[in-house]
Amino acid sequence: MMGETFGLSRRQLLKRGGALTAGTLTGSLALSQAATAAAAVPASKRFDLTDDSDQWFREILLSETRILQSFGFDNTNKHLYTAQLVQGGRILSGESRAYTGTERSTNGDLCITRLDWRGSIIGRMYLKGFGHGVSIGVEPSGNSAYLWTETDSVPDSQNTGYGTKIARFKFANGTVLQPDSFQVTRFDPVPGSDHNTAAIDPVNNRLAVRHRIGGTWKYSLYDLATFKTGTFTPLATITQPAVLTGPTFQGYTSLGQYLYTLDGTAYTYDANGNRTSTSNTYLTSVDWNTGTVYERRLSKAGESLFYREPEGLAVQIPDITNPAAARLHIGFGSMQSLTETDKKASFYYKDLLV
Repeated sequence: MMGETFGLSRRQLLKRGGALTAGTLTGSLALSQAATAAAAVPASKRFDLTDDSDQWFREILLSETRILQSFGFDNTNKHLYTAQLVQGGRILSGESRAYTGTERSTNGDLCITRLDWRGSIIGRMYLKGFGHGVSIGVEPSGNSAYLWTETDSVPDSQNTGYGTKIARFKFANGTVLQPDSFQVTRFDPVPGSDHNTAAIDPVNNRLAVRHRIGGTWKYSLYDLATFKTGTFTPLATITQPAVLTGPTFQGYTSLGQYLYTLDGTAYTYDANGNRTSTSNTYLTSVDWNTGTVYERRLSKAGESLFYREPEGLAVQIPDITNPAAARLHIGFGSMQSLTETDKKASFYYKDLLV
């Protein structure tokens, strides 16, 4: 396990001055938004959400025509994994007919694409009956990785499937898995919960799980190795802060002492194709120890994209020998016109830790 202390790069030091003041003010103002919590997570630095966002990839193609849902990084092998719902019309191995996009959404059928860090597709696999793909975790293993996703999908009142358990399986190019496939290990850390999803803190080897129980959204943080043994004793459990109740939730991740969340919707357009809205994409940092919202900031990353829908958060470590140089990536689903059928994916990041 790597340590909790994150240093600053030369570029980060140059940007540090103004961010501390803004972050400190935001933190003091957020005390009234504290959610219930019980934790003892060691102190760490945090991403400064006032930091300008840098572009990594702009509008690359994935395996399916549908919108990006989430993504995660294999920092050891320098791979990017993305999740999408399976497109309508595709016939997978073992299927006797094509299913519509609506049927795929109801059933919770996902496509996982593996890309290199140049944006080239180098593999794909399919998950039938797993969920909506709101978040995925990546655990490097040799020259591949184990993926953590939701599984055992159940449709909600809108006929959209969401997972009721957590799954772990090794990426295997070209395969089609179902929840009961022998390659899949399933975990049920909070029996009776729904909308289960997972994200990994790649520096501290921790697993964050978001779920809903009794109508209340909660997040729990676990030691990854302990969780894999089937012992579900969280390092922290917090109730989702009230400020995140109304907006459209789009993803989360964790690094050190802080949970990071993403919310917002796509741009809107009138009948003539003219944009009628501006960015409502927000990044929020939450202290695992108190459930307090430390900082909440409007993001204008990728603002010039024609269609721009926030989809997923993940932590990238470009050089695993230097975990101090971490990046908080935001994903966006996009297209270049309202009639374009192939959705594209764009990624922007913040890298100032204070």
